[in-house]
Amino acid sequence: MFKVETYSDSREKNYDLLIKQLKALVEDEKNAIANFSNASALLNQFLDRVNWVGFYLMEDGELVLGPFQGLPACVRIPLGKGVCGTAASTQETLRVEDVHAFPGHIACDAASQSEIVVPMIKDGQVIGVLDIDSPEKNRFDELDQQKLEEFVDMLLQYIS
Repeated sequence: MFKVETYSDSREKNYDLLIKQLKALVEDEKNAIANFSNASALLNQFLDRVNWVGFYLMEDGELVLGPFQGLPACVRIPLGKGVCGTAASTQETLRVEDVHAFPGHIACDAASQSEIVVPMIKDGQVIGVLDIDSPEKNRFDELDQQKLEEFVDMLLQYIS
């Protein structure tokens, strides 16, 4: 049974605890949707000042909405479009301080002001992205990026 943790240490140590919790949640489960679902719930519980946490998964050459926490979202995103599609096509994490200044930003939730998108790459192929939105500008920093990339790397070890 999962127990809500109080994260009271440094941000880096809290992220390390989060990644250990993720491993405990997914290491014995083979179903990818279950693992993406638990991962999005875990992140939503851990992160403060966010309004959307979830996954878009590659299907037929575009990103399709996967498990998430937040308001209903855009269902399909073409590669190269918006922050998610751009991160998927460049295979690089994008940290956007002000989504309204991002060319071609796709506004699924009008409250979103900043965003971080981490591509999920398995066997050299993008299988999707982790997308996190915040109602605050400049919410995500280098530590968030580093640790969310580690979070995705851990998750991908248990996605077949």
